Amino acid sequence: MKENKVFECKMCGECCRGEGGIIVTKPEIERISNYLNISQKEFIEHYLTRTPSGKYSIKMSKEGYCIFFNKNKGCIIHKVKPNICRAWPFFKGNLEDVLSFNMAKTYCPGIHRDVSYRDFVEYGHKYLKENLLITEEKLGPNALKINGV
Repeated sequence: MKENKVFECKMCGECCRGEGGIIVTKPEIERISNYLNISQKEFIEHYLTRTPSGKYSIKMSKEGYCIFFNKNKGCIIHKVKPNICRAWPFFKGNLEDVLSFNMAKTYCPGIHRDVSYRDFVEYGHKYLKENLLITEEKLGPNALKINGV
């Protein structure tokens, strides 16, 4: 398997829109606010909302995109984006269900068209482990809880 034949982000924004929101953790709030050169308090007040469960979620634009997505520039916090964003497209559903993988492959131009499901899963598990996006304890957002990893 050639790693560069699996996924390369095109900054198209397809994964930056939709319901559900982008939950951010305290370390991510610190990382992003430092990158934006603002206080954590200011970041929380201007860019986040509280979910019903009390977590912080990045606000969405009127068009339904993450407010950090710019149609002309892509993600303006790409270098420090939240872990859930860093994990895309290697989400639980895409790694455990070939139908979900095929759906993601249809609308995400960054997933190489000729990559097999097997190669995608193999590389995805490796990528998530190497980037500390999953642990054996299966901590983190549900999308990152992968069976057998």
